[in-house]
Amino acid sequence: MNRMKAFRMAVIIALIAGTMAAWKAPAAYAQGGSLSGTVYDMTGKPYPDVTIAIKNNENNKETNIVTDAKGHYTMPGLIGGTYNVDLKGKDKDQKEMLLYQTGLKITAGTSPVFDINLKELQEQGKLAAVDAERKRQEAEQQFQALKTHYDAGIAAIEQMKAAQAKLAQTPKEQQDPVKDQITQAGSTAVTELSAALALEKPEDANRSIVLSRLGEAYESMSKWQEASDTYQKAIALKPDAAANYNNLGNDLAKLGKVDDARAAYQKYVDLKPDDAALAWRNFGTVLYNSNRMKEAIEPLQKATTLDPKNATAWLLLGIAMVNTMEFKTEGDKITPLIKPGTIEAYQHAIDLDPNGPIGAQAKQGLDSLQAMGIGITTKIGQAPPKSTKKK
Repeated sequence: MNRMKAFRMAVIIALIAGTMAAWKAPAAYAQGGSLSGTVYDMTGKPYPDVTIAIKNNENNKETNIVTDAKGHYTMPGLIGGTYNVDLKGKDKDQKEMLLYQTGLKITAGTSPVFDINLKELQEQGKLAAVDAERKRQEAEQQFQALKTHYDAGIAAIEQMKAAQAKLAQTPKEQQDPVKDQITQAGSTAVTELSAALALEKPEDANRSIVLSRLGEAYESMSKWQEASDTYQKAIALKPDAAANYNNLGNDLAKLGKVDDARAAYQKYVDLKPDDAALAWRNFGTVLYNSNRMKEAIEPLQKATTLDPKNATAWLLLGIAMVNTMEFKTEGDKITPLIKPGTIEAYQHAIDLDPNGPIGAQAKQGLDSLQAMGIGITTKIGQAPPKSTKKK
């Protein structure tokens, strides 16, 4: 009986052993291992809160883990094979960026220690490619942020211009809300373009463009000093941008800096001689609108000489001459001393715009001179007779 029990027990043990010998564990478990290590930053100190991304080249499975406060990490459950390892951190805007990239081979069933010391890698020159890629990514992010601010600034300028056009057609008693729109849009334009400028490097090729648009924003808010300062910065970066000189001339003239304005307009004319008439007309118009009639005469004379078919320039020239003419007093008699060319300026304006508002205003100017006792015969299409002096 005891022999029979012993025999049965031997058979059972043999069957169990045979079954276990035939069974094999799945590869993922049979070959499982882990990877651990410490990450050090560019100063050699433990680097916390950076991500280790490890990707199996055979099955494309990716595992991510974040280093702890001591820069340590442990990544279990890795099978044998070759891997790509990425070390990822965050920039100042909390956007992910690549810090280091390498390859790694893990032997089945092992638990290797893999440290990453960015200071040593930098000293060994092994971060050059990654540095270049990181800088490219940073530059792309910076450009997108700059473009966002720039586009917002330009949109605000367009809104401001639309509000200014609306203001010109709005009754005076209803203008306050429109003026508020202009102020708000102008403030937004300055804020956004200034933010774009702050993101640019001093040597950035597009910096002068942003400065020019910022100058335009200041102009729209009647901040002539800020506008002129900004245009001068743009000119320093790009001296051959003619438009900046014209705009600078406008702002300086409004500030009463006539000589500096004249120099700016002259530079514009030097760069764009075909637009000389426009430049001098702009100069004269700004001075005229600033009630600087005496200074306005010279540029308006240049403008009418270069472009004798512009009725507005002739009209402004006539008005400026009338407003600066002198009077001779003899006893109780006051005689106006009309400047040479005054009547002719008005008459040119009439001839060029006989049925329009400019011609009508010029006709009123001549009528006013007639009322002052100056003998003038006005006839549309006919120049007044030249005065003759007795010898």
